[in-house]
Amino acid sequence: MKKKIIDFSKYSSIRIGGKVEVQIFETIEDLKNSQNIKIVGGANNLLISENPKTKLGILSKNFDYINYENDLLKIGGATKNGTIFQFTKKNNLGGFEFLQHIPATLGGMVKMNAGIKNHEIFDNLIYVKTEQGLFYKENIKFGYRFSKIQGIITEAAFRVERNFSQDLVSKFLTMRSNQPKNHSAGSTFKNPKCCSAGKLIEETGLKGRKIGNMEFSKVHANFLVNLGNGRFEDAIQLIEIAEKKVLELRGVELEREIEIIF
Repeated sequence: MKKKIIDFSKYSSIRIGGKVEVQIFETIEDLKNSQNIKIVGGANNLLISENPKTKLGILSKNFDYINYENDLLKIGGATKNGTIFQFTKKNNLGGFEFLQHIPATLGGMVKMNAGIKNHEIFDNLIYVKTEQGLFYKENIKFGYRFSKIQGIITEAAFRVERNFSQDLVSKFLTMRSNQPKNHSAGSTFKNPKCCSAGKLIEETGLKGRKIGNMEFSKVHANFLVNLGNGRFEDAIQLIEIAEKKVLELRGVELEREIEIIF
C-alpha cells in the first residue's frame, strides 16, 4: 500500500497540523484490510494536531470520478465539491448548486450530511457504497449535519430531477456573504435547536476573542479562523472556552461540527 507525507499546515483548510505520513487507498480491498485509520479527504472540517496518534489515510484518484446516465449521477468519494459543481452546471443538472462554496470531497460531505440552510447533500441521495457494501438512503440514519454510515464512502449515487438553477447559486452566495475569508474549518459548532451557535458565542463576548493567532472571527463568531501560523493548542482552548461560557450563560451544550484529531 502506498504512503505519502502530507503537511497539514498547508493541506488542511484551517492550515493547522504537522507533516504526517498517510496511507493511500487505491482499491476496495485496501480499505477492507485497513484498521483504525481515519480518512481525512480534503481535511476541510478537521482540526488535526501536529503529531496525531490516530493513523490517517486518503482515497486515491481511483475514487475521483463522475458518471451520469439515465438521470442517475454516480460520484466517487474522493471527488471535490468544486468539480461536482462545475460538472452539474455544464450538464444542466440541478440539486447541487450549494456545493460551489463548500470546500470538501464527496465522501466527507455525505458523511456529515453537509449543506446550506435547508439544502443538504442527502436531499437527492439514492445510495452510498463503502468497503462494507451498498446502503440505500432509506436504511441510513441521518439528520442535521450527521449520518451513520458503516465504513468509508467510496461512491454515492443521486437522482437528478430538475435543471441547474443560477438563481439558487446567487441565493447561496448571498447566504455565505457573512462568512470570513480567513483560513478556517467551517462552522465550529452545530446550530442548536434554540438558536444559532454564532449568536450564542457572540452573547458571551467571545466574538473577536483571540488566543495566539487563532480567533473567533469578527465577521461570524461561529468560525474559528487562523490569522497566520495558528496553533492547535490555541484552537482547542478557544473551543473549550466557548463551550463553557455558552453553557454557563444560556444552559446550552454546544455540539462540535468541527472534528478534532489528536
